[in-house]
Amino acid sequence: MNDHRRISAFLDAQAAEKDAAENTLLGYGRDLKDVAEWLAGKGKDFLSASQDDLEAYLIDCDTLGLAKATRARRLSSVKQLYRFLYEEGQRSDDPAIQISGPGKSKRLPKTLSEEEVSRLMEAAAQSGRTEAERDRNICMMEMLYGTGMRVTELVSLPVAAARGDPQVLLIRGKGNKERMVPLSEPARDALILWLDHRDAAEDVAEAKGKAPSPFLFPSRGKEGHMTRVRFYTLIKELAVLAGISPAKVTPHTMRHAFATHLLAHGADLRAIQTLLGHADLGTTEIYTHVLEERLRALVFEHHPLAKDD
Repeated sequence: MNDHRRISAFLDAQAAEKDAAENTLLGYGRDLKDVAEWLAGKGKDFLSASQDDLEAYLIDCDTLGLAKATRARRLSSVKQLYRFLYEEGQRSDDPAIQISGPGKSKRLPKTLSEEEVSRLMEAAAQSGRTEAERDRNICMMEMLYGTGMRVTELVSLPVAAARGDPQVLLIRGKGNKERMVPLSEPARDALILWLDHRDAAEDVAEAKGKAPSPFLFPSRGKEGHMTRVRFYTLIKELAVLAGISPAKVTPHTMRHAFATHLLAHGADLRAIQTLLGHADLGTTEIYTHVLEERLRALVFEHHPLAKDD
């Protein structure tokens, strides 16, 4: 795989998992193409470049007189690409993680309120042409919100992982890393209902001579399971049905909601890191604004000097 194909794979993941806008994707593409061409001129590519190489590129950008915002954006693009390559197992290290640049303010991740999540669950239970589709939709939504899985992890989940009314799920994430995630009671209930439909459909397919599917959410497509693009479309449809702006709802905002709501109810940041499968606690620290709000409320409510006489 060459650098242009690596950029393309990265952009596909950004579009499907994070609902990146077209202009954002075009910006990433331009920035990363520029980096790839600079590295090629040095006889390097994204897999062989070191931290020194990337810092030399940024110095070159400064020498060329590029604006601070442009240099910050290019560094951001590089950092996100290398995080992707690391999580996908294409690199065993992240040469960009230690690089600091001119800086941009860190945006808080988009999330959903608990009430909005409840409305999405209600919409999932009502959507679909058949009972089987409705049970599948609510199962996927309950599992997504109840575990904080990435959309790719959800749609490609092996059916073997869901057998026997599991209390926890073994999830194989990016970079082929495994983690254990507890499964909530609503998610387990929804899973049992969906498995009845899924197994019945598989029995019919096997009777017709078709090979059994290894996936929890099988599909007739070439991947053998529901694609993340199809699930992305589905969750937008559920948002409309729930009366929530589709622009606000993506598989990734459900993952953020999982983490944000756990923290708001007292979960430990390191526990959230483990559940999300973040290799670096620094990635999880984007949620500390929730922790700060909770601690501030705790002081105002319980500290004697914070109370009016």
